[in-house]
Amino acid sequence: MNQKSEKPSLSGQRLKTRKRDEKEKYDPSAFRDAIIQGLNETEADLDQVAKFLDVSKLDYRRYADVLFDVLFAGGQLAPGGSILEDPDQSKVCRTDICVFGCEADRNKLKGYFEVFNKLLRRYKYLEKAFEDSVKKLLVFLKGFSDEDQQKLAIILGIIFANGFCKANVLSALFEDHLVKEGISLRFATSMFRSWLEEKDIGSVIKALKVAEIESRLLELFPVTKRSQDAFVTHFTNEGLEAIASFQNKQQSVEVKKDMQKSLEEMMENEDEPKQIVSYLTEYMKKHGLSDSDLVIHVWTTLMAQVEWNKKEELVAEQAIKHLKKYALVLATVARSLDAEMKLLVKIQEYCYDNMAFMKVFQKIIVLLYKTDVVSEDSVLKWYNGGHSVKGKSVFLEQMKPFIEWLQSAEEESEDD
Repeated sequence: MNQKSEKPSLSGQRLKTRKRDEKEKYDPSAFRDAIIQGLNETEADLDQVAKFLDVSKLDYRRYADVLFDVLFAGGQLAPGGSILEDPDQSKVCRTDICVFGCEADRNKLKGYFEVFNKLLRRYKYLEKAFEDSVKKLLVFLKGFSDEDQQKLAIILGIIFANGFCKANVLSALFEDHLVKEGISLRFATSMFRSWLEEKDIGSVIKALKVAEIESRLLELFPVTKRSQDAFVTHFTNEGLEAIASFQNKQQSVEVKKDMQKSLEEMMENEDEPKQIVSYLTEYMKKHGLSDSDLVIHVWTTLMAQVEWNKKEELVAEQAIKHLKKYALVLATVARSLDAEMKLLVKIQEYCYDNMAFMKVFQKIIVLLYKTDVVSEDSVLKWYNGGHSVKGKSVFLEQMKPFIEWLQSAEEESEDD
């Protein structure tokens, strides 16, 4: 009978762990100290700073937030924006070789932008951490001195202009505690000035639109001072007319969107055309809009409310019936020659883009002529060169008999 051999006991024995399995202790203070020491050894030579950051073997991936705290503020940031001090008084916990330690001079701060530029190009994985750090700095603005806020605004203007950070982070400026005390407005003003010294207004608009905050700029103002006039006056006085102009255009866009939404609701509720006309007339007066400002939006809204038949022979009847009902509405926003021309070109492009309408164009124009939406002058001007290139030959051919009729009627009128 075989006896089972006794298994060796592990009691009291220490197992060796392979080096690759050992997890290094998380020690942001040690990382901070190493970065500060390395920066101080460069003696504020930014080329040497960039070189040190490039060749350093420190764990940037793990301590990215501490790295950017030091490069911007000179030390590791505590919640609120103050620098974390070490209980050991002999330790150096901050450095002046950072953005906040630099003079508030654009050219000198641009040197720090080049440091970030080289660092992020060398270590691509730091891009997300960089954006998170910028957003944190914006949230902490209240904890920084006015001078440090100014330096941050200048360098961020350069950073955004060069596409090194997404403008999404600017949503932090809409925080109530920053807006209420005027910090957001002051900061944004300096940042936009720096941005526009680097690139044109197109760069600003593109970044804001990608971040989907282009319609929120008015929120930079405290509630008690928040108005379109206040915005335009402030940025114009600051020499930033391009920002003021953009806001005016943006406000116009928002106003038109609001009009379209109301018009859609009125049509869904089957309100009478006369009620819609009253609404549009009052809306244009209230917001200082002309007929040519709204005509395309009204046309687009009217046509979007119908599920169109895909058969050409049926869509013609459907379109004429619908437009005949709302002819009075279109006439309200097509009172000037300019508005009529915009409408004619829009209809041409609409019929070209929607194949079922290709043969309906002439019928629509004749209907609008008979219902006094468009005039003889605008139709002839459209035909004689005011048209779009879209489907030009097809639509001009369609309109030829009607144009000949208009011209002959005009000649007969002159003879009489």
